[in-house]
Amino acid sequence: MSNISDNLDHCLGERIRAERLARGWSLSELAERADVSRAMIHKVERGESSPTAALLGKLAGALSLSVSTLVARAEASGRRLLRRGEQPVWTDPATGYRRRHVSPIIDLPLEIVEVELPPGAEVPYGAAAFAFLRQLVWVIEGALTFVEGETIHQLADGDCLALGPPTDCCFRNESDRPCRYAVVLAKAG
Repeated sequence: MSNISDNLDHCLGERIRAERLARGWSLSELAERADVSRAMIHKVERGESSPTAALLGKLAGALSLSVSTLVARAEASGRRLLRRGEQPVWTDPATGYRRRHVSPIIDLPLEIVEVELPPGAEVPYGAAAFAFLRQLVWVIEGALTFVEGETIHQLADGDCLALGPPTDCCFRNESDRPCRYAVVLAKAG
């Protein structure tokens, strides 16, 4: 399993570098835009460090991409059918947060991501990660505390929340069981 994870980390690093270079940015410019150290970005791009969810959120936001788009591009396929075993899965080394890109990686303004958040884990994202997206969060199993700016949403099995205007957010699992939820992302046109 670590081989698949190591390969995805390597692909993510290459994708981040490709996105940065496509914009004509130096490491320093991406570091400034993402509020991340230049050294950390360098380690991630070289595949020497596995990025956390928070770091990916900052980098994706700076690149005007969703985290799922960044992960999907790292594992790009272009096929209309993406079977479960082929769906890119990424695990945050800091929290154990597991993200599976469910939707086929094609040119649609919509993405579906399934997330499993371990008990006690929390994953914060800055407003920049949401600036160009509309999102729905649908809890499939468990309980999720979603902090949206100053507002706290307590979500249970089957609940679905449409996110408001971009603001700093945090996904929290305050329970003693894993929480599984889907995020449906609509890219702003």
